[in-house]
Amino acid sequence: MAGSEPWLTLRRGCRSALAILLDPSREVHVAAAGGRPVGFIIIAMTGPFRGYIQTIAVDPAHRGSGVGGRLISFAERRIFAESPNVFLCVSSFNHRARKLYERLDYKVVGRLKDYVVRGHSEILMRKTTGPLSGFKPARRASS
Repeated sequence: MAGSEPWLTLRRGCRSALAILLDPSREVHVAAAGGRPVGFIIIAMTGPFRGYIQTIAVDPAHRGSGVGGRLISFAERRIFAESPNVFLCVSSFNHRARKLYERLDYKVVGRLKDYVVRGHSEILMRKTTGPLSGFKPARRASS
């Protein structure tokens, strides 16, 4: 992850990437092919944007193969069971990822100028099934 875009421009090296992966307040889900990891997604289910996709990363050799879309689909099922909204940010220079999110029906709801690195914005996007008011989470099976 740390050796490819958008992570290079965002200056997210191995140490900071590992800290995010090990954050116990986040859920990390991995996509594999042939027994090897080819991508992962990190979800935050707490905080002001409950249902926030914090990070999605796909091995450069597997980009364009549907891994990212499948990871997002998984995250949406997970999040929509507990919240009517899925949030994510995409860097203003990451046009390919933004096209994917727009194709998956995410809408721009805000722009954070110079948020991670100077000269680039983070674009806040949301996919929703409706407002928080009146939302009823799916029932979880008892254990």
